[in-house]
Amino acid sequence: MLRTATHDGSVVTLVFADGTRARFHAIWLRDNALDPETRAPGNGQRLITIGDIPADLSLAAAEVANGDLQVTFQPEGKTVAFPAAWLRAHVYDRDHTHRPGWTEAGITTWESGLAAPCADWADVHANPRAKRGWLAAVAEFGFAKLTGGPTEPGSLLKVADLFGYVRETNYGPYFEVRTEVNPTNLAYTGLGLQAHTDNPYRDPVPTLQILYCLENSAEGGDSIVVDGFRAAERLRDDNPEGFALLAGYPARFEYKGSDGVCLRSRRPMIELSPDGQLVAIRFNNRSSAPFVDIPFDRMEAYYAAYRQLGEYIDDPAMGVAFKLEPGESFIVDNTRVLHARKGYSGAGSRWLQGCYADKDGLLSTLAAMEMAQPEAAE
Repeated sequence: MLRTATHDGSVVTLVFADGTRARFHAIWLRDNALDPETRAPGNGQRLITIGDIPADLSLAAAEVANGDLQVTFQPEGKTVAFPAAWLRAHVYDRDHTHRPGWTEAGITTWESGLAAPCADWADVHANPRAKRGWLAAVAEFGFAKLTGGPTEPGSLLKVADLFGYVRETNYGPYFEVRTEVNPTNLAYTGLGLQAHTDNPYRDPVPTLQILYCLENSAEGGDSIVVDGFRAAERLRDDNPEGFALLAGYPARFEYKGSDGVCLRSRRPMIELSPDGQLVAIRFNNRSSAPFVDIPFDRMEAYYAAYRQLGEYIDDPAMGVAFKLEPGESFIVDNTRVLHARKGYSGAGSRWLQGCYADKDGLLSTLAAMEMAQPEAAE
């Protein structure tokens, strides 16, 4: 609830029930008005453009009514109510300074002590609470396992169906991960793979990857996941200048492993938003192209920071390891969590299938479930 509302022509100042004070501009309130002439009642989309708002807009009145805010705009003579809780959730009159490399609320960075978040196949398909918990784990930690699934080829597509759609690439709707003769990609050998993000040569990069186990009787081949955001935090704390170099200059990535395909991208290894929020990690030694966008006098320092980030990623104290059994899978946020594989022998068999999907679908499904089932979080 609101205690008081005072205003001049361009700003209203509110005091909430707990004494918190916040200011809102007239133009911001008019643009975000919640009335049905401004916002479509069914989907909340805005029905006006910025040009529809009078350039000489002002506040004619602002008062507390039943604990909420009611304002009148001139020259329109339009009166609109704003719920106090809505205003509290959208306060922008606050300190906006952040340390570079900050993460948004709800993200937890981790190292090797984390127990891999896990859910049961039948449970997430039948129980909305279980499904929501699994999706929430992916959003918070950047990965989660799924156990007890079927072992028929293509079963991974049913994982993507839980929240969205498969993103088809030149590899097809999904791809096989098993030993091949003359492979087009090192993933199709028994070699160990350094922790990496997939397909950094794409723009945009696939934001989710699903790996699904159909057979795994080979010796070795354990999966390892590493939190790239945590590695970036370590670099920022230990070497701020190096962090700034990897965030401030674009690396280059390239893939041309099969006929008719030549994929290239130019993006930083550590991507930040304009206000310094960690957005994405791109780290894949196999797909790195020559770096040509770093000034000559900063190239050696850039490589030193690159090496240091790689050392954190390779640090055994950073990784969570597990061996997938048939019918088990895991999903990673490919903009954040790197995945690796220990080498495996030629004896036995190891057959995984992989596919890509989009994180916005997962986050949308999770948000919709949170709105529909708020009690599930309790």
